[in-house]
Amino acid sequence: MNERYPRPDGGHARATPARRAVHASRAGLAAALTIAAALAALPAHAEKADRDKPLNIEADNMSYDDLGQKNIFTGHVVATKGTIVIKADRVEVTQDPQGYQYATGTSSGNNLSYFRQKRDGLDEYIDGNAVRIDYDGKNDFTKLTTRAVVRRLQGLTKVQDEVHGSVITYDGQKDFYTATAGKDQAGPGNPNGRVRAMLAPRSGGAAPLNGSPATLSPSNTIQGNPQQ
Repeated sequence: MNERYPRPDGGHARATPARRAVHASRAGLAAALTIAAALAALPAHAEKADRDKPLNIEADNMSYDDLGQKNIFTGHVVATKGTIVIKADRVEVTQDPQGYQYATGTSSGNNLSYFRQKRDGLDEYIDGNAVRIDYDGKNDFTKLTTRAVVRRLQGLTKVQDEVHGSVITYDGQKDFYTATAGKDQAGPGNPNGRVRAMLAPRSGGAAPLNGSPATLSPSNTIQGNPQQ
C-alpha cells in the first residue's frame, strides 16, 4: 500500500484541489494515506547536480570487501554527495561499471539513520530518519525502511509536512514519494501501524529561489492492498 506524491508534468501553474479525507478500505486493517505533491510553475526536482558530485565519507573505521566489491564504513558515519547527507552507524558503498554510486546506511538500537537532500530551485529540503536508508545514485532514488519518517522543510528548520510509515521512498528525479504502513508503526492510538501525515496549510508555502512554492494535497484514491 503506497502513498504517492506526484508532481505536474508541465511547468504551468495548476490549481490545488481541496483536501479530501482518506478512508480505510477495510476496517481494522492498515491502510495507506495517498498524498499528491503538485508543483506550480517551474518543476522542482531534487538538486540536479547531486549525482554528479563526489561522495565524501567520514567514519571511525573503513574496510573493503573485495568479494562483494564494496566499501564498508562503521562508527558515526557521515556521507555527503552534493546537498545529500546520510548519517548512520554503518554505511556500505558500491559503484556500478558506469560509475554510479549506491549507499546503504543502517543503525541499531535506538539510533536511526538520517537522510537529507535539497530540492532544486527552492529553499526547501527533504529529510528523514529510518533504521535503514538506501540511496540509488543512478536514479536519484532513496528508500527509508523501518520506523521511517520524512519531512519537507522550509529552509533547514521549519517543518511544512511530515509523513510516518514503515517504508517511505523518495524519487528525487520526479519529486515523487510513497509511504507504506507496517507493524513497526503500531503504538497507542495506532494499533494497526497505519501511515500518518501532518500537512501544513498552504496559505504561505515555501520561499522559492525561483518559481512558485511547492504544494501538497491529499489524493482521492487509496492504492495497494492493506496489510493483513
